[in-house]
Amino acid sequence: MATSESSDKQIPESGRKESGIKSASGSGATTPTSRGHEPVLDEKKLKKFYIGAIDQGTTSSRFIIFDGTGTPVTQHQVEFTQKYPKSGWHEHDPKELISSVQECIEEATKKFTEEGHEVSEIKAVGITNQRETTILWDTETGEPLCNAIAWPDTRTTAIVRELRGRDGANELQDICGLPLSTYPSSVKLIWLMRNVEAIRKAYDKGRLSFGTVDTWLLYHLNGGKEKNVHITDATNASRTMFMNLHNLEYDDKLLKFFDLDPKKIKLPKIVPSSDPEAFGSIASGALKGVRIAGCLGDQSAALVGQQGFTPGTAKNTYGTGCFLLYNVGEKPVISKHGLLATVGYTFGRERKPVYALEGSIAVAGSGVKFLMKNLGFISHSHKISDLAATVEDNGGCVFVTAFSGLFAPYWIDDAKGTIFGITQHTERGHIARATLEATCFQTKAILDAMEKDSGHKLSELAVDGGMSNSNLCMQTQANIIGIPVNRPAMRETTALGAAIAAGFAVDVWKEFDELKEINQKDRKIFKPEISSEQSSKLFKKWEKAVEMCRGWEDADEAGDS
Repeated sequence: MATSESSDKQIPESGRKESGIKSASGSGATTPTSRGHEPVLDEKKLKKFYIGAIDQGTTSSRFIIFDGTGTPVTQHQVEFTQKYPKSGWHEHDPKELISSVQECIEEATKKFTEEGHEVSEIKAVGITNQRETTILWDTETGEPLCNAIAWPDTRTTAIVRELRGRDGANELQDICGLPLSTYPSSVKLIWLMRNVEAIRKAYDKGRLSFGTVDTWLLYHLNGGKEKNVHITDATNASRTMFMNLHNLEYDDKLLKFFDLDPKKIKLPKIVPSSDPEAFGSIASGALKGVRIAGCLGDQSAALVGQQGFTPGTAKNTYGTGCFLLYNVGEKPVISKHGLLATVGYTFGRERKPVYALEGSIAVAGSGVKFLMKNLGFISHSHKISDLAATVEDNGGCVFVTAFSGLFAPYWIDDAKGTIFGITQHTERGHIARATLEATCFQTKAILDAMEKDSGHKLSELAVDGGMSNSNLCMQTQANIIGIPVNRPAMRETTALGAAIAAGFAVDVWKEFDELKEINQKDRKIFKPEISSEQSSKLFKKWEKAVEMCRGWEDADEAGDS
């Protein structure tokens, strides 16, 4: 088993050979430099290639068409319904996920052809998706058996407590890289089997199909029950707690722990994230016949989109939640400091899989939406920075945004969102600042844990996602972590990662070196503007607030088991 002991073998220096690189025969669209070695982009040639990317997120779906230089050409986005039937519950309509994706494909492709392009110029499509969200359907009819349980849902808190008391619970993380929490798909599946009669009956009859969002999309895009494509990639499978992180196969010990009989439930076949055949092709609509050639969970896709191909590089995506991935190379590092071990990406063709340490924060952009929709502080989420800028600091407010408990590196299931330090002086701007700072403080905690697990201190943090658009938030982040924050001009890096996976499969690119110049122009660097002493003082108050929010929810309030 891999351990978290620090060594150069686990975390090579950034200058060493990039992980996972073993190119296919031939050469991509590159030309040699004057020095005759490092390839550079042949932009004229690459602008003739197009790759589509489905980005199915927590609150919206989008479809973006990129050219071979990584530049978006057209796109379309659709928000879909968020369902909160009870406190702590978060659901999606599986059929609405499909219809939103199909609408995005149709509308973006329409724009593409209206600009004078041909559909035949789109070489392939890649998929990236919200992870852990769990969907179950009847294998024979293809119909979903209930709403999808979304990844932030906390109805499984009581089940998690029960499972932690089972024999073998302490061994799970060494096998799959994940701790028992409300986060992974496994506990969502158990809750559904215990509480939804239709699911239990389908399981007993051996006709229950399980999948994360990627599997559900691929099933429908390929034509549903007629083609019956039931597949996932290793990055998504690594979020279920069913896959052995070391051999990328379903593990009998894990399935037995969760009382699952593989003869009664259909689990998707696990394949590499980049493959020219495994994911099938689109069965109908504007892109009928176009190959689906790449698939990555959204945070892995963002790591790829940020060119995080070298061990020791990291990215942080500020979306609905916030997710920091750190490339550890070709061997998994099992965290001893509250992080997750996960598959970073696996690009097939005999390349070895690349692993990452991950810190997951449940609330980031959703905290901003909370201020907007629940409290009416702002009319649009992008105005959060303007509100926060109306005050000089947080006025003593600290907001622990534990709406779904606290994820990495704390894993406090019984916490609830709590604001400390409110006085008669407190204004909306102070709370707005405290909301942005909550994500920045948790990122600091994750980086500290990564340094302990890897023995390597990060020198720079690449960022993307909606909240990264806020200069105030990114400057705050740099101040708190004490290292530069590097933001690209084009911040659709998650979709770009899916396009890169698909492009590799169909030979738009053949070596990671070819991607080094993609999305590198006009990046903005935020450098720390306060002393380390000031930063430490702020972080100490945050840690105090975290400790004070523990135990807010009693065990008997944690929901049904």
